[in-house]
Amino acid sequence: MTQLSCARQGKITKEMEYVASVENIDVNVLRQRIAEGSVIIPANINHKNLKPIAIGKGVKTKINANIGASGVRACIEEELEKVRLCMKYGADTVMDLSTGGNLNEIREAILNESTMPIGTVPAYQVVVEKRTVEGLKPEDWLDTIELQAKQGIDFMTIHAGVLQKTLPLLKTRLTGVVSRGGAILVRWMNANNKENPLFTQFDQLCDIFKKYDVAFSLGDGLRPGCLHDATDKAQIAELKILGELTLRAWEKDCQVMIEGPGHIPLNEIKLNVELEKKYCHNAPFYVLGPLVTDIAPGYDHITSAIGASVAGMHGADYLCYVTPAEHLGLPTPEMVKQGVIAYKIAAHAADIAKGIPNIRKRDDELSKARFEFDWEKQFNLSLDPETARKLRSDLSLNADFCSMCGPDFCAMKIHKDLKKKIVNKKYIAEEKLI
Repeated sequence: MTQLSCARQGKITKEMEYVASVENIDVNVLRQRIAEGSVIIPANINHKNLKPIAIGKGVKTKINANIGASGVRACIEEELEKVRLCMKYGADTVMDLSTGGNLNEIREAILNESTMPIGTVPAYQVVVEKRTVEGLKPEDWLDTIELQAKQGIDFMTIHAGVLQKTLPLLKTRLTGVVSRGGAILVRWMNANNKENPLFTQFDQLCDIFKKYDVAFSLGDGLRPGCLHDATDKAQIAELKILGELTLRAWEKDCQVMIEGPGHIPLNEIKLNVELEKKYCHNAPFYVLGPLVTDIAPGYDHITSAIGASVAGMHGADYLCYVTPAEHLGLPTPEMVKQGVIAYKIAAHAADIAKGIPNIRKRDDELSKARFEFDWEKQFNLSLDPETARKLRSDLSLNADFCSMCGPDFCAMKIHKDLKKKIVNKKYIAEEKLI
């Protein structure tokens, strides 16, 4: 049984109980949202060391970190180091996007290491192992997908919405198809003059996903790869198809979330979230970024975190991080850390805007520690205590000032001294001070 089928039957699973306790939400409310499809718990029955999470309506905004070896650099230990960094700094999930090395061995090692849900894009392995795109058989996708499901993969990106009828809509694009999975399928469809095999075999995919309780991450193979292409006809046509596939997957008791762009101007983000919720029946929305400008190679963890915060504020449920290496190369472990931290900030900022209960408690506690010059408490409450402590290393932890203001010009210190004098002289009530 899947989490969805259990929820529909009124059954509360151990995964639901765990998530409800972590999210501080009533388990029956959580079960109802899973039953209606607005929340998912990606939890493959074969991922034994998993700590389940929920993605969707009314729970904290989650973040994903992409890792994976390539044909240029493939080292299992480096990928495991990335996994450890993701767990240390608070990523909620990891996607293994490996295209180099022994893919099954790398994936197995990541699954064994990670307590986080693991995702993949199975099309990559199909192409790498068969060493062809044009010569692939439709069943090759099914074989690889079942293999990964058996291993314990919790969610998979399936680009089933790229259809023959949507391809002519790409003609006005500046960057065309930027999704690797989408491009593979477009190339296969053009070479074989046949419909997308992930679409034509969607019922068989649902059978596999239901068997292992793999969650669909219905991929946006036609997502915009630059601001010029954002919210165009091709993107919206695919989104509507994904909405139809969502209903088909739900009929088979399969959990579903929807992947979104990409690159979007800041003023179009709210519209994109609203369109996904409308056309995809309030299924959880998983956005890559989005990047709000295209002019900052090397800093796209920042350009995308800006968009991610806004998307989350308007209802996106799940944010796929971007690292400084985006568009440039394979990220190092340090870049993975930078991406995770940037997106923890984005997700937390979004949750504050959403009004998630008690989400701002940590901010207020850190602010109080800052006002009291309690440096250790500040470090412990921060997202990256090591970096915060390193930046403070030029002064004693007993000092009641920082090196920017010095002992004579610290605003909070001045306020404290002034406050004491005013209270002592009884010139004005403390609560009227601003």
